[in-house]
Amino acid sequence: MSIGRLPSSIRRRGHGRDATAVAVGVDTGGTFTDLVAIVRGELRVHKVLSTPEDPADAVIRGLSEMLADVSVGAVTYSSTVATNALLEKKGARVALITNAGFEDVIEIGRQNRDDLYALAPSRPEPLVKRAMRFGIAERTLFDGTIIQRLTNNELARIRKLAAASNAEAFAVCLLHSYANPKSEEAIARTLQPLGRPLSVSHRILAEYREYERFSTAVVNAYVAPRMSSHLQNLETRLKGARLRVMQSNGSAIGAELARAEPVRTILSGPAAGVIGAAALATAIGTDRFITFDMGGTSTDVSLFDRRARIRTLSHPEGYAVRTPVIDIHTVGAGGGSIARIDAGGSLRVGPESAGADPGPACYGRGDAVTVTDADLVAGRLVAENFLGGKMKLHPERAAHALAQLAREMKSAPLAAARGVIRVVNANMERAIRVITVERGYDPRDFALLAFGGAGPMHACELALDLGIRHIVMPQNPGLLCAWGAVGAPLGREYSLTVRETNPDYSRLLRRAAPLIRRVRNELKAEGAAKIEHELWVDMRYRGQSYELEVALTSRFIPEFHSLHQRTFGHAAPDAPVEVVNIRIRAIAGGPAIAPKKIARMKGRAKPISRAQVMVGDRERIVPIYARDSLGAGTRLRGPIVVVELSSTAYVAPEFDLRVDDFGNLQLEAMR
Repeated sequence: MSIGRLPSSIRRRGHGRDATAVAVGVDTGGTFTDLVAIVRGELRVHKVLSTPEDPADAVIRGLSEMLADVSVGAVTYSSTVATNALLEKKGARVALITNAGFEDVIEIGRQNRDDLYALAPSRPEPLVKRAMRFGIAERTLFDGTIIQRLTNNELARIRKLAAASNAEAFAVCLLHSYANPKSEEAIARTLQPLGRPLSVSHRILAEYREYERFSTAVVNAYVAPRMSSHLQNLETRLKGARLRVMQSNGSAIGAELARAEPVRTILSGPAAGVIGAAALATAIGTDRFITFDMGGTSTDVSLFDRRARIRTLSHPEGYAVRTPVIDIHTVGAGGGSIARIDAGGSLRVGPESAGADPGPACYGRGDAVTVTDADLVAGRLVAENFLGGKMKLHPERAAHALAQLAREMKSAPLAAARGVIRVVNANMERAIRVITVERGYDPRDFALLAFGGAGPMHACELALDLGIRHIVMPQNPGLLCAWGAVGAPLGREYSLTVRETNPDYSRLLRRAAPLIRRVRNELKAEGAAKIEHELWVDMRYRGQSYELEVALTSRFIPEFHSLHQRTFGHAAPDAPVEVVNIRIRAIAGGPAIAPKKIARMKGRAKPISRAQVMVGDRERIVPIYARDSLGAGTRLRGPIVVVELSSTAYVAPEFDLRVDDFGNLQLEAMR
C-alpha cells in the first residue's frame, strides 16, 4: 500500500542520511508490536514480537530494524500499558482523598447488574483499600456554594496522612467539584510537594454523578505511575523524536498529557484500528461497516455507521470510566487464545492467551494448543510464508498439541482443529451481535472489514454465520492499527455539567465558550494550526435518569425528540427537556495518509503453491496466492488462501474475490 506525501505539519528535518525525518505509527499488541512508517512518501512496515516486561524494547528494536537509514521525527503510539496495568491488577498503591462520610462511594457504586440472573453476583475489588481512603471536612453544594470550607488545619492533617500512607499516587475526589473546583485545587496544591502523581477529579471529568467521576479519577491514579514511567523511558530512548499517544476516542495527545491522564488511553490500540479502517473505507467509498480486528490476544469489533460511534462511559474490568471511547467491544478471542476442555467436558477457547512468550505451540516455545495452532493444522496458515518467511513456525509442535486435545475430545486431530475454529468463531459472532443487534442494527446491512493478524483467516465463516455478504480485507491487515495511528489527528474532548431546563441555543453556546478556548489553546500549544471542533449535548426529558447525546445545532431539541423515538420507540415533544452536559470534540490536522491506487493485473493470477486446507468439514487441495502478485482487477473464486507479510486470508468457497484499485480484497457471497 503506497501512501501520499506527508503534510508539512508533521515533517521535520532529520540528522540521518535522509533529509526529512519520518512519521511512524506503532501498535503494541499482546503478541506482536507493529510498525508503519512513511519514508519519502512510501510505506514501510515491520512486525516484531512484543516484550511484555518492557514494551519499549520491542518499539525501539522495531524502529532500528525498519528505519536504520532515516531519522524518526514523530511517533504516534497506541499502547496497552495502562490497559494491562488494570487487567493484571498491577497498578499503583493509591490513596483517595474525599469528603468525610463518602469514603466508600467507589466501593458502593451503583446497583446495575451485568448478569440479572446471577444468584451470587460478584464485583471487582476496589482499587483503593479502605485504609487508604481519607475523609476531609469540606462540603460544596450542587450549585457550587461552599458551606463548609477547608481549614489550614484540615489541609495539614490530610497532607500528613498522605505522606505517611506510602501511596504511589493520589486521587482527589470531592462532591460537586465540577461546579466549584476551589477545594480540590487547594488539596492538590497541598499534596503537590510530595512529588507523586495526582489525579484531580474535576480536571479529568468536570461532570456530575460522583461515582463515575470518582471511579474515573481512581482508575487514572491507579495506572498513572506505570504509564508515566513507561512513556518517560520511551521518550528518552527515542532521542528527540516527538511522541504522541493514541486516545480511546481515536485522536492523539502529547506524551505529557498521556502521562498525566492515562485513563484516556485505556482503549488506545483498538481505537487506532477503527481510525485506520475509517481512512481506508472512506477512500473506497464504504461508509457502513463492522470492524473486525482479530489479533494475537483479543478481538475488537466496532460499528461504523457513517462515523465512529463514541461512548462516554465504559467499564474496563468492571470499573466505571467516564472518558470518551470509540464504541468497541472486546472479547478474549485471538490467535493466541488457549483451547482446553472444561470440567463439564466442553471445548473452551480463551480468554486466556499464550501471548508472545511462550506463544502458540507452533512458535516453538510453548505447549498449549491455541487458535493459531488450529489454523496451521487446518492448512489456513502457511508455515513457510508466516511473516513473509521471516519467522519460523513448527507445524509438528502444533500437530502434537492438537493431538493431545483430540484425545481429550475423543476425536481426530483435524476434527479438534475444526472444533477450536468453530468455538472461537462463535465467541466473535456474539461480540459482533453486541454492537449490532443489541444496538438496534442488522449486521446484514453492513460490510465486514477484517484485519488484524488473524482476522482474514476467520472472516468468511464469521460473515456466513451473521448473514453478511460483503467482506473487505485491506492490504497489510495485521498492521492496520499502526497505519491508523500514523494518520491520527491531534485531538481533545472535554465536557461540562450545566443542568439547563428548556435551554436557549445561544445561551448554551455562551456556556460552551470556555471549553472552546481551552481546546484551542491546548492544541495550539502542541503546534496545531487548523483546528476543527464539534459541540454536543447530553439531553433527557426532565425527570429521566440517563441521557442521549445530540449535536448542538439550532435544531438540537427536535433532533433529541427524533433520537428518543428511534432509540426507545416513543417521544414526548410537549415534555420539558433538560441539557445535562455540554461536550466539545476538537481535532487538528486530519488523516495524514491516504491509499494510492495499485497497478492493474496483467494476465491471469498464478498460485505460488497448493496445499491441503480444511474447507467446511473436509480437506481439499486449495491454491495459495501471494498478495503482492495480485494486481487491481484480479478475480478469483474460493476456496483459496492468500499470503502476505502481516496476515493470511482464507477465502471460503461461498465467496468470489476481487482486488480493487487500492489493493484491497473485496469478497462477495455468491448465494
